[in-house]
Amino acid sequence: MSDRTRIGRFTAPADRDIVVFLLGARINTLTAVRSWAPVIAGFRRMMRELRTDPDSGLLGHLVLPRPPRLLTVVQYWESPEKLYAYAADPDQQHRPMWTDFYRRTKAAGDHIGIWHETYIVPAGFHESVYVNMPRFGLGKAIGSAPIDRRTDRAADRLRGTRPNRGQQISPSRPGGGGRRR
Repeated sequence: MSDRTRIGRFTAPADRDIVVFLLGARINTLTAVRSWAPVIAGFRRMMRELRTDPDSGLLGHLVLPRPPRLLTVVQYWESPEKLYAYAADPDQQHRPMWTDFYRRTKAAGDHIGIWHETYIVPAGFHESVYVNMPRFGLGKAIGSAPIDRRTDRAADRLRGTRPNRGQQISPSRPGGGGRRR
């Protein structure tokens, strides 16, 4: 997709479950290049592998570097099952990289830290707006449409799918979706 600025207001549809996976690395010792360079290279290999496999479940991603120490990657996935399948598959990049990371950390110490957070967001429980932006974030991952009268405000984009006060949301439905009780 192009990085060309799209003039106007756009929103990504909220009609599907989304898994937002944040992962990152923090370089704790800048001079310990041999400890952190393989991790950063591994991140790149994993992203290349995922981008070239349309069946992986990865919908899109965004890299947020914060030099010199931090790197964060935002990923959008179809389902938690596809994310977990990729992470556990010994024939994919993640599993061997994870094993190597633990081996290196045990031997070399705490020169680099890694982290991740996973959010399962049911359909209708996310909204977005992009104003005079190129395709970006979730809108780039799943597409976006111009904002109209029905989707003018954030509350409008979430309306009709939010639980009433006091209702509980259960993320237990297969595929990570929520259900009202």
